[in-house]
Amino acid sequence: MYTANPTRYADMQYRRCGLSGVLLPALSLGFWHNFGQVTPEEQSRAIARAAFDAGITHFDLANNYGPDPGAAELRLGRMLQDDFKPHRDELFIATKAAYDMWDGPYGSWASRKHLIASLDQSLSRLRLNYVDLFYCHRYDPQTPLEETLQTLVDIVRAGKALYIGLSRWPLQAAKRGYEYLRQHDVPCLIYQGRLNLFDQAPIHEGTLNAAANAGAGFIAFSPLAQGLLTDRYLNGIPADSRIAHDPRFLKAEALTPQMLTRIQALNDLAAQRGESLAAMALAWILHHQQVTSVIIGASSPQQLRRNLSCLQSPPFTDEEIERLNNIVA
Repeated sequence: MYTANPTRYADMQYRRCGLSGVLLPALSLGFWHNFGQVTPEEQSRAIARAAFDAGITHFDLANNYGPDPGAAELRLGRMLQDDFKPHRDELFIATKAAYDMWDGPYGSWASRKHLIASLDQSLSRLRLNYVDLFYCHRYDPQTPLEETLQTLVDIVRAGKALYIGLSRWPLQAAKRGYEYLRQHDVPCLIYQGRLNLFDQAPIHEGTLNAAANAGAGFIAFSPLAQGLLTDRYLNGIPADSRIAHDPRFLKAEALTPQMLTRIQALNDLAAQRGESLAAMALAWILHHQQVTSVIIGASSPQQLRRNLSCLQSPPFTDEEIERLNNIVA
């Protein structure tokens, strides 16, 4: 029987999401890895409990997270019944649709057919009547933009989601999305994009500013660059690492001598600041005021708690920011 930590809200920082009434924790828990069938269920459950006990109220999922697709939602659905049922209204649960989910012409992309069918399936797996946030997971260049956006509006009006988000949309399409949703009284709550020290495209390309100008928040995924922004690969590739076991998302070729030199330099700077490389990398993202939250993954409660140390990171000096920029330039 799970009993939540009574002081779970004492140390977490919460940030307002754009111009909405929503407050999200500075760190959110992502269910992309470690919540599918390759991970023991009790391990997943322990991670989710540790997150909630630390004040992480935002769980980020998608229809295809697993493996197999749908497995993460099924697993959280059981947790919502077994562990978090008394706390449902404390949680802010997000899911997504638009990537490959089932066979046939309606199993992916962003048609009205796919988005509504996928969300209905997600609600069934999660055992929920609604999600707090529903994303269109990617821009569909073939479906008329108005069809996708009107479907998102209708999903909120049908009570299946409280808020709408856009994930990984090109800048101009996102701007059109913000305007359409605002005009139809369902403003975009948040934009989700990849942001880390090695991938600063949302800053340089204007995505971060565009979300802020539209009154939307911004939530970052892949903040540690699939583990590169940790001390994990400083001395080679560990046998239990993601590169060794699942090279789909991070390949050994990424660890070039130049990349290792950059990682070592960043690690040295983090040590001078009195923190781990991972904590510094997370703190750097949160240093940007337009960022609402950062999605972190974890393979264990211990790893999750270590990442929480970024909330106590010292502020960056101008000299440190300059050093960071020079290292990753």
